[in-house]
Amino acid sequence: MHKEMNRWFIIGVVFAIVATIVIYVIMPNLPQSVTSLRLGDGVFRAKLALNESSRQKGLGGTSNLPEDQALLMAFTTDDKWGIWMKDMSFPIDIIWLNSSKKVVYIVKNVSPDDQTKVYEPRTDARYVIELPAGTVDRKAISADSLASFSFDETGVK
Repeated sequence: MHKEMNRWFIIGVVFAIVATIVIYVIMPNLPQSVTSLRLGDGVFRAKLALNESSRQKGLGGTSNLPEDQALLMAFTTDDKWGIWMKDMSFPIDIIWLNSSKKVVYIVKNVSPDDQTKVYEPRTDARYVIELPAGTVDRKAISADSLASFSFDETGVK
């Protein structure tokens, strides 16, 4: 009986350790949440990439992005944030926004063929949006368009 209780205690401790690792190590590296993003004539369900790990991964490793979805990367400061196509398998449109959520630069139909080229805006940006290729034209998104979205920016690292 005593050995049985010890075994269950050890199993419980191991489970608690694994759960703690998942909560504190793995979970913060996943996109934090989702927000509604309005830009041009479009409304998108945008996954948020709020930390270095999730921004680096971006859409890499995904097989496609539905027309009504986007990835929204948020940064803590304004800079010429570079985007590359590492581990991408489909083309995208890339949009940079300033801290006022105004479009400052757009690159359309970026091919996954060149996974070493880095795309950068001409001016500083705070946010980067990745959309399926062709969305910029289909949804009348242009320089100076204003985006609308909200999330708890205290989570941006």
